[in-house]
Amino acid sequence: MATQQSRSAARFMLAPAVILLLGWMLVPLIMTLWFSFRNYLPLRGGDLGWAGFDNYVRFIGSSSFWPSVQTTLIIVGGVLVITIVLGIILALLLDQPMWGQGIVRILVIAPFFVMPTVSALVWKNMFMDPVNGLFAHIWKFFGATPVEWLSQASMQSLIMIVSWQWLPFATLILLTAVQSLDSEQLEAAEMDGAPFHSRFIYMILPHLARAITIVVLIQTIFLLSIFAEIFVTTGGAFGTRTLSYLIFQRVLESQNIGLGSAGGVYAIILANIVAIFLMRIVGKNLD
Repeated sequence: MATQQSRSAARFMLAPAVILLLGWMLVPLIMTLWFSFRNYLPLRGGDLGWAGFDNYVRFIGSSSFWPSVQTTLIIVGGVLVITIVLGIILALLLDQPMWGQGIVRILVIAPFFVMPTVSALVWKNMFMDPVNGLFAHIWKFFGATPVEWLSQASMQSLIMIVSWQWLPFATLILLTAVQSLDSEQLEAAEMDGAPFHSRFIYMILPHLARAITIVVLIQTIFLLSIFAEIFVTTGGAFGTRTLSYLIFQRVLESQNIGLGSAGGVYAIILANIVAIFLMRIVGKNLD
């Protein structure tokens, strides 16, 4: 049992790390809040004084704000659906005995370790290029006109690229949950004549509920700030401008730090709303 002295020593040793972590989080947050109330234009005179809530009103009143929020939620929802459905299928397949099972698992998980910028460039130039891309050659082989993916199906293309990046993560979490399933219960149900879809609905899927919840929570937190893939592929055009990309445009392209900081505060609020909603779901599943 830990004594009062040992607990005090543990707190003392953890204090530097906690202080550093708090400073790492609080300093940027405080600066963002400060700039959001200022007219800060670096290329047009610097700090031009107090703006109050004008930046917040201007940002949320922009014609691009609500479409960017909608685009962000559509991308998040589309990626979650694809990664969870395909993740469950891959997890069930990878759980089956096969030759070279370890190599196959490594190959499936490998895309998660590729940088988002690199994977987006690969998809843009190697697969989706309307002239020299792999998809274009497949279309031409069947006598069809190649699709200009990033302009004609920009949202679908972006969801496909991001889903490819996050599918290994979902597969890994779900595979761990599948392997923890009691195989004797599945064998007993199979011997009793239960078809696969019944075993999946009443035994496998309920067992995967917690893993699915964790995947949804973690992926949503990261996907709300998606940026690199959009920057590399569409540049925010063709209806793919998310909230984070809109903030980037306000800060770097318009050089309006105050307006961009107000957008950052809105992004923090949106992320917290979604996180609280998902945490309630997590809590129910864990209970």
